[in-house]
Amino acid sequence: MLHIIAYDVVSDRRLRRVARICEDYGVRIEKSVFECDLDEVEFERFWGRLGEAVEDGDSVVDYPVSHSCRDRIRVLGVSRRDEPSETIVF
Repeated sequence: MLHIIAYDVVSDRRLRRVARICEDYGVRIEKSVFECDLDEVEFERFWGRLGEAVEDGDSVVDYPVSHSCRDRIRVLGVSRRDEPSETIVF
């Protein structure tokens, strides 16, 4: 399943750690947003690592995207996604 991960981390040190964990499992879409295409086991391992990295005041949100919805993702501008996507340039 595709997971969109967004985070807001207070400490620069923890921010770098969270970003590195996300880079291990997915593709950066924006500064604090990643796409991670993971099965259940991989996702639980990933989520556990994130849970160890965040502290009070930090926020990490997972938006699961089903396969049927994944095919309907649209992008305006430059896409950083691995797979082909609809890109419209103005």
